[in-house]
Amino acid sequence: MAAEVEIVPARGKHCRSIARRMRAADVAEVWRSGRLGPVAALRRSMDNSTAFTVLIDGRPEIMYGVGDLNVLAGIGGVWLLGTDAITRNWRWFLRATAEGLPGLFTRHEVLRNVVDRDNAASIRWLGWLGAAFLGDIDIHGHPFVLFELRRRRDV
Repeated sequence: MAAEVEIVPARGKHCRSIARRMRAADVAEVWRSGRLGPVAALRRSMDNSTAFTVLIDGRPEIMYGVGDLNVLAGIGGVWLLGTDAITRNWRWFLRATAEGLPGLFTRHEVLRNVVDRDNAASIRWLGWLGAAFLGDIDIHGHPFVLFELRRRRDV
């Protein structure tokens, strides 16, 4: 039977549920980039963006959002953190993120963030989504890659 998937506005109670089961690569990335644990990273991201939670069979599994980086330039910061449900439901995840990407450009022409250089799966996924990789950045002594997604005019 297929999993029931629902996308809802992110709520504080979702943070603990996702944080307890957060993917190891995401745990490492939030620590390396901001010296934050999973709960703090989710709460900070949620508080500074328009954020959503993906419920799979009623359980919070993924949280993502977009916040303002430079309103005048139309640049937003995009992020996504989740559990191993991403890997278990990878076909759905690829399809849903590709189909949902245009909806993230409601306020911005460009979405940017960094990804941990060690997170090969996320780098592949971002490339598959059409991200441009703009160069390496050192954060707290660890290499990250700056990426950017641009609003497509053909969709």
